[in-house]
Amino acid sequence: MAECNLAIIGCGGIANAYATALTRIAGVNLRAVVDPDASARKRIIGSDGHDIASCADLADLPDVDAALVLAPPNVHESLSCELLSRGMHVLCEKPLAPTVDAAQRMLACAQQAQRRLMMGSKFRYTPDVTAARALLDEKVCGDIVIYENVFCSHVDMTKRWNSDAAISGGGVLIDNGCHSVDLARHLLGPLARVQAQFGARVQPLQVEDTARMLFQSASGALGSIDLSWSIHKETDAYVRIHGTKGTLEIGWRGSRWKPSNEEWRTFGDGYDKITAFQKQLENFVAVVQGNATPVIDDTDALASVVVIDCAYRAAKEERWLSIPAAQQGDA
Repeated sequence: MAECNLAIIGCGGIANAYATALTRIAGVNLRAVVDPDASARKRIIGSDGHDIASCADLADLPDVDAALVLAPPNVHESLSCELLSRGMHVLCEKPLAPTVDAAQRMLACAQQAQRRLMMGSKFRYTPDVTAARALLDEKVCGDIVIYENVFCSHVDMTKRWNSDAAISGGGVLIDNGCHSVDLARHLLGPLARVQAQFGARVQPLQVEDTARMLFQSASGALGSIDLSWSIHKETDAYVRIHGTKGTLEIGWRGSRWKPSNEEWRTFGDGYDKITAFQKQLENFVAVVQGNATPVIDDTDALASVVVIDCAYRAAKEERWLSIPAAQQGDA
């Protein structure tokens, strides 16, 4: 891999994981960090980062090959478009944008600048998800009938920007649901229609802290997605897939599948956050250097925003909504 100089834009909690993952990749160098908070920048740079520029805003950012936009969603568009216009490739954390219009403008800006904009969504880069997709391609479960996804855990969101709709675009549905949508589309193909409901609020928030999303894929599979910051569902598997010939589970500590009426067969070791970020960064760098295709492409990135937008509208209108195929890039 050729040398690649990167900047981190936004030095919140997730930046720590990215910075750690960067140290595992030879030839990829952190050259600058940008954040209004000097103490946040210092946490990322550390005591040995004397050759890393510390910048309060983009005006002071030196030229680098690419940037990781890790700031809150309400500034994804402005930051990404400025970076792209300056000639830098951009990996932007999920959700790509709070609205479909913003996401479309971001992708159009990347095309005009002839630079790569990729959405970061860590679960797509876990080895177990990659292995699961290969097994499903082999039809080990037959035709998929039911899909289940659970991202539920106790997290105090009362003082976090994720629960401020003006910053995040919504609550747990957009925050965790964009991961869920990307996973479901990766494993099942395009989604055709969606419905969503919000649970009783446990935390004193102005946004939903528990949501259930139901969908039907274009292939006919029925799906359910449970999301919560306020309850913990006691399950080792965050994805379960039930088909006409068997069942497959993707889990936190390991993954397995079984043909109908047979024993379980292990195929993965579970979820590791830093490894997921490492593989995501490796793919991003290889793509911008012209050596790989993106694991998450423009179609995937836009679709994740489109489906979540439809889910919010479906919840408000209390009905099923069709997902525009053309906006997902599936027409």
